[in-house]
Amino acid sequence: MAKTQLMMLGPPGAGKGTQAKRLEDELDIPQVSTGDMLRDARRRETELGQEAAEYMDDGELVPDDVVIGIVEERLQQSDADEGFILDGFPRTRKQAESLADMGVELEAVIKLQVSEDEIVRRLSGRLNCPECGAAYHEEFDPPEREGRCACGSELTRREDDRPEAVRERLETYTDETKPLVTFYRDRGMLLEINGEGSPDDVAARIQDAIGVST
Repeated sequence: MAKTQLMMLGPPGAGKGTQAKRLEDELDIPQVSTGDMLRDARRRETELGQEAAEYMDDGELVPDDVVIGIVEERLQQSDADEGFILDGFPRTRKQAESLADMGVELEAVIKLQVSEDEIVRRLSGRLNCPECGAAYHEEFDPPEREGRCACGSELTRREDDRPEAVRERLETYTDETKPLVTFYRDRGMLLEINGEGSPDDVAARIQDAIGVST
């Protein structure tokens, strides 16, 4: 039986994590995110995990060769025997080529298409509690008391969630991922999905595109 090997692609705020989790539940295969892989390798104190930890502790990006090695280790774990959904990897053409060199043949790369204005709306409305860690959204999940967490603390907004910062992040993301998008489009793997609307609507579009019956 062929594995179901998928990848989620899209800018911050596009809903990759939400949709990857839905696919995980629908297809019974793991969502494999870069952050989770790095944290797991570090926790297990693998050789690559310890190497990655040194960069993470210094606030530096983990080099491609280390990330690629950790991904290879992760995809060999038994829960990925029937397939997986990559979330956050690959981020560059070099990483994509290395994934192919591992013998990983993706069935589809799901690229969520969301307008810049909608991304700004989603990210700039996020609010966080510095005391208890609770998260809110001004529009989608507002606190009962404006500007206040349920614990009573004043809510804050991350500097990189301010509209001007979000637009800069999107510009950087688009520039960095153009070669990756071209790589998968040229290979006929890219599925461009409208990522706007309710999570249920987006999930239905994805499942229809990859031939999953609901």
